[in-house]
Amino acid sequence: MTDLSSTELDLWRLDPDRLTSLLVEAGWQIVGRRSGIYNRLAPPGESEGRLGSFVIPLDREAPEFVELMQHVLRQASAPIYRSLWARSIAPRLFTDPTDEFSFRKESAAPSGLIAWREGERLISSARKTLVAGAKSFMAPDRHFGNRHGQFANRYLDSVLMGQTEPGSYIVKAFAPSASTVPMRKTSEPVIDVGAAAGVFSRDISQSVVRALEATVEAIHHYRTTGSLAGFDEGVRHGVSYEMATAILGITENSDGSDITIEWDTSVPGEVEDQVSRYEFSGGDTPILEKAAHRLAAAEDSTFTSVIGRVHLLARKEADSPGVFGVENLQGNQPKKVRVRLADDDEYHEAIRAYDENLAVQVSGNLEREGNLHWLYNANLVRTVGPLEEFTTPRHGGSEHVKGQMSLEDLD
Repeated sequence: MTDLSSTELDLWRLDPDRLTSLLVEAGWQIVGRRSGIYNRLAPPGESEGRLGSFVIPLDREAPEFVELMQHVLRQASAPIYRSLWARSIAPRLFTDPTDEFSFRKESAAPSGLIAWREGERLISSARKTLVAGAKSFMAPDRHFGNRHGQFANRYLDSVLMGQTEPGSYIVKAFAPSASTVPMRKTSEPVIDVGAAAGVFSRDISQSVVRALEATVEAIHHYRTTGSLAGFDEGVRHGVSYEMATAILGITENSDGSDITIEWDTSVPGEVEDQVSRYEFSGGDTPILEKAAHRLAAAEDSTFTSVIGRVHLLARKEADSPGVFGVENLQGNQPKKVRVRLADDDEYHEAIRAYDENLAVQVSGNLEREGNLHWLYNANLVRTVGPLEEFTTPRHGGSEHVKGQMSLEDLD
């Protein structure tokens, strides 16, 4: 929790209007005011303001400004409101204005807990959702591959991760509302002069939400008609292979999940709804799997999805793309493929699958180079499960395939 022993300078920097907005969003009510001088707020459940109300000073030049602000912070973070303060107010009050994304997944574990691997998958899915939506801001596409990846990562670098809430497991992401994201990578400091310095981060966040909304509409269309045409139509609104596979990690093995977005109202600019919520169920998983394959396969007939065993790994440098081999466990061709991943998290997931004898699902554009098959623009979609669950006989790990490169030969 944010330390309340703020210096006088910190208190002078606090925006009283922003504090008012955050408290109102959290349930406090304005019960009195004098324009430019103060707002009087009553705590949740005390609409008449008889108990626990306090005054937020609006005039920084007033001699009692710091003293009154200290009093406000003490009352707003009192033990009875401590959880609400730490969860919903302090993270946004002591940072730049942010729009809040909440990724929730029902968990069979006790309140506020989740199995470790499921928690990792949820965090990975949250990241992929933000990245897929950011890519759609640049230009809608069925399958982005590596396109617009640097821009999406610059947006992601501006996002903060927040703590979970009690109850079902929730991952929070705080995306800046009023800052800018450079269109191109630069080694020079960017002077924030509005849109001239790049793209307003809220515009990118709104692209994430548009893509989410279009994906949900496509899922509902499939439930009603049994047709995947809704995903094709939704591409112009942000539906993509990447978004479909991102949401897979939220729906899979879930009794219920949702993504909620709360827009920061202290930032100028209109949003249709202050809170947007998109719900999913475990039954959406097969729909999203079919849609992901369709979105990628329609772009390139060589698009392939392989479930198999990781049988070699190589990486020349810490920040270079990781390469690994997958032995196909589905009984079809090709028997072995090489995969090159630029995504750190996905490469680490491949390492885990190798160490723990887990099967993985990888997808990408299949190309043949000599005697080797490669998956390009590849994604590690998910860890499927223990190898023992697959009955297809597999070759020994020491088998030599003609033309197969050694680890030292990998580029």
